[in-house]
Order: sequence, then structure tokens, then C-alpha cells
Amino acid sequence: MHKWINSSMIMATILLGGVTLLSACEDEATIASRNLSKDADNFGIMRRVVFMNGFTNTPMLSVEGKCSIDDQGNQLEVTCKTGPKDFEKHFFGKGDNTPYFVEQMAPVNVSVYHNKVTFMPQSILPDIDFRGDADALIENHDATGN
Repeated sequence: MHKWINSSMIMATILLGGVTLLSACEDEATIASRNLSKDADNFGIMRRVVFMNGFTNTPMLSVEGKCSIDDQGNQLEVTCKTGPKDFEKHFFGKGDNTPYFVEQMAPVNVSVYHNKVTFMPQSILPDIDFRGDADALIENHDATGN
């Protein structure tokens, strides 16, 4: 039993050292970039998304706000937080002559030494939308006795 405890402690130390070594290989820019993206996806960074007309080099459309961006290849999905519980989602079709760019509106302080992990407990218990007839639900309950 004593040997098992020692070997387990050695394995845990090796594993912890390996994880530490792997995370130390990332440069500061990579960590900062990932942390900025995570903040933006959690609606913490003001952005401006601009679609350009590739023929005339003029802006076609601009969306500003605390927006998360998801590039789906043929379309760009922009979800913006407009209030404490209010969101808007915009879909933009992308073509060969409609490039877009995303501008961060202000500097944001993020750590270059620590990766950011965001845990949202409300995502474990999702909101449930009931669709149906409440009377039918009651009738079913009365018929089965449950």
C-alpha cells in the first residue's frame, strides 16, 4: 500500500509538471488573443463589424456593440447584447466581393500569464420552454394518476 501511494504521488507530480510545461510553451500574444476572444464571446468587449463593397471600396453595413462573431464560411453570424437580457442576432451572407473587418472599439485589460476559463452555472440547468396545451397536460396527468 505504501508503494502504491508513492507511485501515485510521483505520477501526479509528473502529470502536473507536463501540464505546466505545455501551458508555458504558449507565447503572451496567443494567451492574450484567446482571452480577448473569450471576453468578446461573453459580450464584454465593444466591437464594430463593417462589411465593405469590394467593387467601390465603400462600407455597406456597420454593426456596433458588445458583439460575438461566428464565421460560418458562407455567412457571418453576429450576436449582440443590447440590454441585461436582450440580444440581437444578425446574419450576413459573404461573397467574393464583400469582405468584412471587425474592430475592437477600446483597449481591454487581459492577463498574458493566465488562460481565462469561464464557467457559467446557468448553462448546466438550461431554461425550458414549454410548448403545448396546458389543459392537455392536466388531463393527461388526471388520466394516468401521476
